[in-house]
Amino acid sequence: MASALLLIDIQNDYFPGGKMELEGSVGASLKAREILTFFRGSNLPVIHIQHVAAHPDANFFLAETEGVKIHPNVKPLAGETLFQKNYPNSFRGTPLLDHLRNNNLDKLVICGMMTHMCVDATVRAAFDYDLDVTVVHDACATRTLAFKNQTIAGAQVHGAFLSALGFIYARVVSTEEFLRNLR
Repeated sequence: MASALLLIDIQNDYFPGGKMELEGSVGASLKAREILTFFRGSNLPVIHIQHVAAHPDANFFLAETEGVKIHPNVKPLAGETLFQKNYPNSFRGTPLLDHLRNNNLDKLVICGMMTHMCVDATVRAAFDYDLDVTVVHDACATRTLAFKNQTIAGAQVHGAFLSALGFIYARVVSTEEFLRNLR
């Protein structure tokens, strides 16, 4: 089984000063960089996913803004694969699945943003495509949400979605666990 690292939407608008700041985005990006450094050092495939807003009412990830750019902590290097997407699911409307199949990649290690949206949608789709998925939980970030009259803290959103994904869709591990298991 061959593995690839999938970095989802680690983009400037999710960071302090961005149009959709997430809780813990800086820390998550630094953890993602640790995983990225391992993949690069091991000469393993890296795939960057960049969300570009297509909806006319979108107010972040707008084309040709600083916010849409991939954050410098995980900036793609020449030769690394980059796919742009317009939906939460990284497979929808992109060549991601064909790329994985053409390169005999059937294991994904996923880091990214937002846990409750694009990470969740992509992990569930990957499972449906019979891919083996590992999510590095501390290399992901999300934000506080609201439902009716209830505010759900970002940490609870993060935990709820990761616990659901860990039930059947993926292995959910920390950066430390992931790197330790490889050594």
